[in-house]
Amino acid sequence: MLTRRSLVTAGAAYALAAPSLARAQARFPTKPITLIVSYAAGGGTDAVARIFAARLERVLDGRVLVENRPGAAANLGTEAVAAAAPDGHTLLIGNQGPMVVNPHLFRRLKADPATTLDPIALIADASLVVVVGPRLQVASLGDLVAAGKSRTLVYGSASNASASHLAALLLGQVAGFEARHVPYRGAGPALNDLVGGHIDFMVTTIPSVTGLIEGKRVAALAVTGTSRFAGLPDVPTAIEAGLKDYTASAWYGLLGPRGMPQAVRARLGQATRETLRDPAVIERLRDDGATPAELEGQAFAEFMAAERTRWGQIVRTANITLE
Repeated sequence: MLTRRSLVTAGAAYALAAPSLARAQARFPTKPITLIVSYAAGGGTDAVARIFAARLERVLDGRVLVENRPGAAANLGTEAVAAAAPDGHTLLIGNQGPMVVNPHLFRRLKADPATTLDPIALIADASLVVVVGPRLQVASLGDLVAAGKSRTLVYGSASNASASHLAALLLGQVAGFEARHVPYRGAGPALNDLVGGHIDFMVTTIPSVTGLIEGKRVAALAVTGTSRFAGLPDVPTAIEAGLKDYTASAWYGLLGPRGMPQAVRARLGQATRETLRDPAVIERLRDDGATPAELEGQAFAEFMAAERTRWGQIVRTANITLE
């Protein structure tokens, strides 16, 4: 039971702690922050990281350097951040691949995100889009599902176990059809084969395919988020198109090494909020098909845990392995 004395004692303790917390926040950062991206420059995660970093360094009044550490199915970047000093000066922009999918694909991880990283904040969420090429003459998502149930379709993805692969798998699971998967070395080669009629459909990031949609070289059937994408206002969501249980997205979060001081995590959370509320940042993210998503600390950790469970079920159902 809380008594008046305990409340007074707690209030006094907070009053004593608050100045030290403020001082710790004021002292951070004390050197340039390295923001690690687990992919090569030019991809979706890299684009989000650079938009975020450009504004974050003005908010924090300190340098924020983006460093690309691709390799080992995006595990190298995770390992680098997990091994860094937990002072908040080495951070990670992670997406669902290495953060919640890889633990189901590898028997052993040098750095499991759930135990070696501290979640700071969810930064952005991006819908994907279901597109078909000239090989498949369909006009709607319902038509695609009907075609998938009548014959074996072929879909491409950016790579095995990528967001585009898993989102297409989920589409088949929800809609009740099974298609053949062809993994590529990136979305670009896969889209080339889609346009060339070598594969039937893809579920891919919106920026990667916008030009092909506008040029009518592929047809967009549905976006995979819970709301329509402003840049494709005539394209319905999968829910609107009749698949009420189908949603998928690519998301990006800010994480640091496990054990960062609470004051540092609080300062980074505060700076992230301020960064994501900047109109220029909002506009640039939306141009890349992403929406700012403010979810911090424990709430972000719980979101990641739920995502890990969800995608783990999909990986196990499809029997996907990378080892």
